[in-house]
Amino acid sequence: MLHNIKNKGFTLIELIIAILILAVATIGVYNSFSTVVIFTDGVSSRLTAAYLAQEGIEIVRNMRDNNWLDVYQGWKKGLSDTNTDCSNGCEADYRTGTLIDARGGLTSFGSSGNYLNINNNKGFYSYDEVGDFTKTKFKRKITITPDPDSLRPVLKVSVLVTWKEKEEYGCDYGYCIEAEEYLYNWY
Repeated sequence: MLHNIKNKGFTLIELIIAILILAVATIGVYNSFSTVVIFTDGVSSRLTAAYLAQEGIEIVRNMRDNNWLDVYQGWKKGLSDTNTDCSNGCEADYRTGTLIDARGGLTSFGSSGNYLNINNNKGFYSYDEVGDFTKTKFKRKITITPDPDSLRPVLKVSVLVTWKEKEEYGCDYGYCIEAEEYLYNWY
């Protein structure tokens, strides 16, 4: 007696379709993770650059505030006067304009600028190469220009932080973040 046996397994076509669906799903998940890894790799650099740009504005603001404390000098001394021309760019770190700074003020950005260093003990960014420091990939250019359209004395402060990520295929990919602020003479 011959029994009619029903085949309850997968056919070859069903198996190929299942493998194709799994392959497409795996490739999609892999692409999602690789995109997330690429974006998170640059987030740290962008966040650091944003803070360095804000710090550049704070440095200039602190110099202006220190000028107000000395009633014998103008509020723009060292920022936008005959001794300092930052219209083409200057460099400054957190010690600029303080008593412990041997330079005593803003320095010229030069043709390509200097890389900021981070002090490994204190965590401050500066241009110093003394002590335990690590060179970074960041450059900061501070531009200070008088605003001719304003009725009051105003300085426009722009800070541009640039950096380059890892070299890929022989090309450097450059990035930048810019912050801008207007400083006024309140007195």
